[in-house]
Amino acid sequence: MMRMPPYTPQTLPARSRFRAPAERRTGTGGGRGRGGRTARSEPSPRVCETWAVSSSPPTPRVIAVVGPTAAGKSDLGVALARHLGGEVINADSMQLYRGMDIGTAKLTREERQGVPHHLLDVWDVTVTASVAEYQRLARAEIDRLLARGRTPVLVGGSGLYVRGAVDALEFPGTDPAVRARLEEELAESGSGALHARLAAVDPEAARAILPGNGRRIVRALEVIEITGRPFTANLPGPESVYDTLQIGVDVGRPELDERIARRVDRMWEAGLVEEVRELERAGLREGRTASRALGYQQILAALAGECTEDEARAETVRATKRFARRQDSWFRRDPRVHWLSGAADDRGELPDRALALLERAVTA
Repeated sequence: MMRMPPYTPQTLPARSRFRAPAERRTGTGGGRGRGGRTARSEPSPRVCETWAVSSSPPTPRVIAVVGPTAAGKSDLGVALARHLGGEVINADSMQLYRGMDIGTAKLTREERQGVPHHLLDVWDVTVTASVAEYQRLARAEIDRLLARGRTPVLVGGSGLYVRGAVDALEFPGTDPAVRARLEEELAESGSGALHARLAAVDPEAARAILPGNGRRIVRALEVIEITGRPFTANLPGPESVYDTLQIGVDVGRPELDERIARRVDRMWEAGLVEEVRELERAGLREGRTASRALGYQQILAALAGECTEDEARAETVRATKRFARRQDSWFRRDPRVHWLSGAADDRGELPDRALALLERAVTA
């Protein structure tokens, strides 16, 4: 097995674009983290090998580590960055918020192993998240790292954020009048009714957006009304801005579900309820995006007397499992993602197999 060397500044060869490996690979790995990092029991048979071959001149190289929550992405990102002399750029929408540490499984300083991490703790919990703003921030970090000869390692499970960072994705404008009307309907009828409307006009968007995520449902309906097209039709095909190799961490559903349950238990034991109490005093309950985060939303409900703490804990597990399935479905639709096994039996091999995949992609 290849041993991970100390963190030293290295860069990839500058002579070729990433290309598809000549053969299928499945791999291995795992992890933990502040909230417990974890990884599906057998590698998926749906391994991609359709990476586009290009004869164009070399372009900037970015690594993206993607997949569902609790799959082991963060640990793999650190391992790759250590080997390549790279730096990690966060692509988890909730880790952008200051103070949301335990519930988002944000790596501690020690777990980052000296690797610089960017776009963590950017926003206060009262700020409404914006994919367009994240795109601006992420591309600025990518360009800065490339200019310094460092490899950007994008890590996260927020699919639209990953695409916004590396793909030619433009976001439709907004219409304040349409937005205000839809938000009024949301307040009167609830997110379930608007989600049903979205499912009728854009089933694919409805499958990708949780029924309880009123903000995203409103945005999807707004875009549909403004453009006259389905929300998903405004997302372009896989046209990359950067020469990016996407590595998906694949964990079988039974194992992933177990990891999620253990992670939630560890979050509670680590003080998630107290973290939410502190953030509530900082305005979390008024935050339109942060208050919807898994775990935080459920604990806020318990603090408001809407359920018991045990019920909030159980619902956090259920909601996280549902969310992980949606994440997996999102990334499975992208043929550019190369899936490597992150199952427990493969845990020690995942970094080596990812590096082997990277080497073949660069030198093919």
